[in-house]
Amino acid sequence: MIGLIGFGRFGKLTTTHLARKCNIEVYDSGGKGDLIRQAGAEPVSLEVACSREIVLLCMPISVMESTLDKIAPLLTHPHALVIDVCSVKTLPVKWMQTKLPQSVSLLATHPMFGPDSARDSLKGHKIVLCPERIDTDRFQKIAARLRSLGLVVIESTPEDHDKQIAVSLALTHFIGRSLSSFGAKNLLIDTEGYKRLLHILEVVENDTWQLFEDMHRFNPFAAEARRDFTGALQAIEKQLEEKEG
Repeated sequence: MIGLIGFGRFGKLTTTHLARKCNIEVYDSGGKGDLIRQAGAEPVSLEVACSREIVLLCMPISVMESTLDKIAPLLTHPHALVIDVCSVKTLPVKWMQTKLPQSVSLLATHPMFGPDSARDSLKGHKIVLCPERIDTDRFQKIAARLRSLGLVVIESTPEDHDKQIAVSLALTHFIGRSLSSFGAKNLLIDTEGYKRLLHILEVVENDTWQLFEDMHRFNPFAAEARRDFTGALQAIEKQLEEKEG
């Protein structure tokens, strides 16, 4: 039995896939009981969700700290394991380590897919695992179970994850949001390269602005990646201006 907290877009995706393999109980403060049942799970109170052996946190990064304060005294299972799915890892791991009881095992994860890309299947998608406070045997069993679902498992440290994701995710979304602000759209006379740019735009516009802000605000390496990128743009623009002058 898994207790899942949060039934936004990713929580719904997770529930739908896991409910095919095991029993899921979901807590969400938004009154989504009917939608939770349609996804194959059972809506429950926060207390019930937190009493399960595995508690899966599927909420925005910006509310994770306050959520941990609420659930800390409710993790009553003797072998409780808390798993998060945040797109940054350094700060969430620190919060879990300091706010949750030492008796609770911790596994930080980042599923490298979303409701659009993994709607029909998990096969071939990546998931990053950061084993922070979990015994080796338990971790290996979970990793094996994820591989059996078709996922590609990558083990990492929170810091290395955040350094790489500051470029591969945060910077990609930054470019996509910039294209949206620029007003990029389909053109009759286009190129394959331009079509790829529009694909980035389409991907990021399906995600919430809150996710975009959170992945930059809470990743300690995101600002540096943005500065390096915008600096490179300015340098190229300067070169062109000098040739034009």
